Amino acid sequence: MNSIEIIPFDEQYATDFYDLNIEWLETFFYVETHDEEVLSQAKKYIIDNGGHIFFAKLADKIVGTVALIKVEENIFELSKMAVLPTFRGKKIGQQLLQYCLDFSKENQFEKLLLYSNRKLENAIYIYRKYGFIEIPIEENNPYARGDIKMVLEF
Repeated sequence: MNSIEIIPFDEQYATDFYDLNIEWLETFFYVETHDEEVLSQAKKYIIDNGGHIFFAKLADKIVGTVALIKVEENIFELSKMAVLPTFRGKKIGQQLLQYCLDFSKENQFEKLLLYSNRKLENAIYIYRKYGFIEIPIEENNPYARGDIKMVLEF
């Protein structure tokens, strides 16, 4: 397999960001109103608010994506991570995660938060492997499907 290139957000990939995330949400859960809004207007809701979106590119194809959504100064939510079904199991998600961790350290972020669901056992395993620890989840968390909250402090 050729090597994966991690690239920053570019408007030409906005549809890939949307499609990749809608696919996994529909496969494992359902698309919440909040998801549809953010995914369809990623630049407005993520980039323009100080966040970041990265893509995993293989040759000329976008095969994965991830977002760092600004929560507070130097605190970001790791979110919207998705990999094309045919490319899952090839450690692309881990490459995206490692890129986000390196980016966070370089930019002196204080911590990364994430919300997930225990049903996504592989994802939870990877988050723990990379040092995220479970913390109490607030009652009114942003995602109806969210049943676990994790943090990684730098």
